[in-house]
Amino acid sequence: MSYAPRSIAGVEVIPLCDAVGPMGGDLRQPLREILSGGSPGDWAGVPGDDWVLHFRCYLLRDRTGRTVLVDTGIGGSDSPASSWAPVPGGLIGELAARGVAPADIGTVVLTHLHSDHAGGAVVGGVPAFPNARHVLQRAEIDWIESTGPNPILERVLRPLTGLVDAVKGDAEVIPGVRVQLAPGHTPGHQVVEIGPLTLTGDVVLHPVQLANPAITYAHDHDPELAVSTREDLLRRVRARGGLIGTGHFPEAFTELSGGARAGT
Repeated sequence: MSYAPRSIAGVEVIPLCDAVGPMGGDLRQPLREILSGGSPGDWAGVPGDDWVLHFRCYLLRDRTGRTVLVDTGIGGSDSPASSWAPVPGGLIGELAARGVAPADIGTVVLTHLHSDHAGGAVVGGVPAFPNARHVLQRAEIDWIESTGPNPILERVLRPLTGLVDAVKGDAEVIPGVRVQLAPGHTPGHQVVEIGPLTLTGDVVLHPVQLANPAITYAHDHDPELAVSTREDLLRRVRARGGLIGTGHFPEAFTELSGGARAGT
């Protein structure tokens, strides 16, 4: 599946389809159990109770040719995501179709360290993007390290030793591209801002949360904080008549101008 790129503030933003499919394994639940709350009106127009996710990454290219990859998808059959997500992901092929090799990527931004967003950062035990600095929030790294031995720590974070750029809060990635701490889904979740566009990671997971940001997600680390972060983010984007680029919506970009909801 392909998505049309956008030119935003001098940066080409190219959505990449890593995979499409439902949650499997122990994570499979009806949609209205994994997403809780809201009124019947909020859910109007949401078909059925099966959630088919689009696992999406974004390639950013500026006018000088610098490349930033936002998230690395679910990874291969040996990924920590293999127990529940549709592996292998197609990210490397998606990049190749756009003339980009893994070694060409100068910066990787990981919105957070869940396996479907970071699993593709390491392939066969070695970094998939060997020339890239990997930008993560310090709070996210501290959280993963504090939980003791776990697949993300051992199979993703440790192999990236020497390539990680730990930031705290708001930070510039390249000129015109910034990351901003947006906690709740995970303690160190971050979003990426390019002009009026915000790449939301998992701050917003399903379009129903645009109708009602207070609808909670079963796998948020801190559901109350996640709601507050989502409300604040959507308020800011709507105030400037901007766009969001999401990780799991069917559409790559969603306009939030004036509070209206429209996918493109």
